[in-house]
Amino acid sequence: MAITDWPESERPREKLLAQGAAVLSDAELLAIFLRTGMKGVSAVDMARDLLLRYGGLRPLLESSQESFCEGPGLGPAKFAQLQAVLEMSRRHLLATLQRGDLMESPQAVRQYLLAQMRHHQQEVFACLFMDNKHRVIRFEPMFFGTIDAASVYPREVVKKALALNAAAVILAHNHPSGIAEPSLADKQITQRLVDALQLVDIRVLDHMIVGDPDVISFAEQGLL
Repeated sequence: MAITDWPESERPREKLLAQGAAVLSDAELLAIFLRTGMKGVSAVDMARDLLLRYGGLRPLLESSQESFCEGPGLGPAKFAQLQAVLEMSRRHLLATLQRGDLMESPQAVRQYLLAQMRHHQQEVFACLFMDNKHRVIRFEPMFFGTIDAASVYPREVVKKALALNAAAVILAHNHPSGIAEPSLADKQITQRLVDALQLVDIRVLDHMIVGDPDVISFAEQGLL
């Protein structure tokens, strides 16, 4: 049966408009994104099959173009559409951070860093550069490494902070293993960065390690 033949209260799009997106299942949300199914298969049934095939919504959203396009009814156009939706979500989170004091929105910072960093298969070291009111100037990935390490150069962080006229910085990097526990090397490079930035009167407010699903804060752990 086509979705248009369903009772209006059960159609995903009408249900979203009447009750809000939060009440929809993963399959219903994905069906709205897909818009149409295939011959003999509704968009909701197709969405359920895709979720089963990929092991859930997140693996589907984070799949490569090659893997995504192997799905029935999917292709480069849908992949491009999906990437645009994900990027809009990330930019929405960043815009939220840019409007206020980051130190008053620790959960928003966590959500943004998770959206930006937890899907990387290699270690990435990044900085949130801020003005003197702790509003975001820029999020900048700085260094990229192997599966478990990234070489970090304090001089480059200082240069970028000065170029952006930053007054404060939140450091961040991901652990591809998913375990956010800080290592001895994490603690050592943090101290080197604190010392280097302190020489030019730029404060390091925190260092956040992005795991999956946890984000560990050096400041909250008393390590900074």
